[in-house]
Amino acid sequence: MTPINRRDLLGHMGSGLGAMAMAELLNAEGLLKNDQIKIDPGAPHAARNPHFKPRARNVVVIFCSGALSHIDSFDYKPELIKHHDTPLPGSDGLLTFQGANGNLQQPLYPFRPRGECGKMTSELLPHIGELSDDLCYIHSLHTKTATHGPGENCMSTGYILDGFPSMGAWATYALGSENSNLPAFVAIPDPRGVPQSSLNNWGSGFLPAAFQGTPFNAATPVRNLNRPSGISEKEDLATRAFLQTLNKEHLKRYAGDTEMAARISSYEMAARMQLSVPEVTNFSSEPLHIRKLYGTDDPNVLKAGFARNCLLARRLIERGVRFVQLFNGAYAMGEGKGNWDGHKQLKTDYDIHGPILDQPAAALIRDLKQRGLLEETLVVLCTEFGRMPTFQEGTKGRDHNPSGFTAILAGAGVKAPFTHGSTDEFGWKAALDPVSVHDFHATILHLLGLDHTRLTYYHNGLKRRLTDVHGHIVEPILS
Repeated sequence: MTPINRRDLLGHMGSGLGAMAMAELLNAEGLLKNDQIKIDPGAPHAARNPHFKPRARNVVVIFCSGALSHIDSFDYKPELIKHHDTPLPGSDGLLTFQGANGNLQQPLYPFRPRGECGKMTSELLPHIGELSDDLCYIHSLHTKTATHGPGENCMSTGYILDGFPSMGAWATYALGSENSNLPAFVAIPDPRGVPQSSLNNWGSGFLPAAFQGTPFNAATPVRNLNRPSGISEKEDLATRAFLQTLNKEHLKRYAGDTEMAARISSYEMAARMQLSVPEVTNFSSEPLHIRKLYGTDDPNVLKAGFARNCLLARRLIERGVRFVQLFNGAYAMGEGKGNWDGHKQLKTDYDIHGPILDQPAAALIRDLKQRGLLEETLVVLCTEFGRMPTFQEGTKGRDHNPSGFTAILAGAGVKAPFTHGSTDEFGWKAALDPVSVHDFHATILHLLGLDHTRLTYYHNGLKRRLTDVHGHIVEPILS
């Protein structure tokens, strides 16, 4: 290779910067081919057309924070039982996230066939397992990292680094919403707190801030939403009407002021939410049998809290909210205490977490189905990565495993009952029909009527997208 001198280096740098500037100018004037979506700053959440006819209109993501063990829930491995307490073949000297591994350990919960399809799932999550006739299992997911924060980032944004838009932000940027009184994208944190990567999971990254998720749950309302106690409803409405008149006059005079239009829109949405959010979080109109279905009054207060969050998710979908991300598990309580991160005493931890997730999440799917909403709603149950088929050396828990894990889809556009892909005979690595996180995201977007290669946003000289430069639709799972 010929060495480059300083003069040539500076010359090449100047040419490159000039080309970048030219591309930016051409793009700004619309002279480059550009799939970037045109957003009305005054109505950023107005419904927009997809690229093609969608199978799903809405999405609910149930995110199990902490890495739910596929080995102990949905991925049945008879060979793991047969070879219990023996070394994992090919793992000599294997070091995973927290160090050395011990022997193979059979599932900590018994498996049995569920539904008419006979799908084998464990007693950890029996209510979800009983829905197997309505579920599509993907057993061959793999991801890029074995660390929780980057793993959550990857599952929610497609990237392990911070600063990238979340799935929900991309979806609402592309499609807007069918409800002008509620946010297009709602994130519902677990009653115990937020996941490790926190707002990265529902952030807008470099997309306009209007498309970030609005976080609230059944117990914690949207902050700073209520009017001051000294102002009556009549005064508040009169003030809003007067402000709306002034805003309209301003926009007539300064039609090109997109920043002001966007700010006005956000304040108007906040005003409408003062009425819509209290209504959607008020469950008094829900029949007793529905509240029992979810378990909203369960003696287990954590289960009851998550059940109310699941019921809130259904009410949001029912009202046309485009994307709801529902979290099960929180980081602040520590490793395994409030989440699925079972390193030391997995069964002890999961005996707590299983009942909190199981009945409420299953009830959400059942309720959507009985109301006819599952026909146009995609439900996703996922986690950031899986867990090892071995115990960590000297513990009764499993270490992180990014090489193979399970996600579940239900509802609009997916086959059910159906199983796609598999891990190896011990559940360690994706072996048959591996599915990357980019493939997973491409498929979700496809079900929403979006071509993942066309859903782009020009940022820092690059056309960015949820799937980076990767991703293939998982065609076999589509109905």
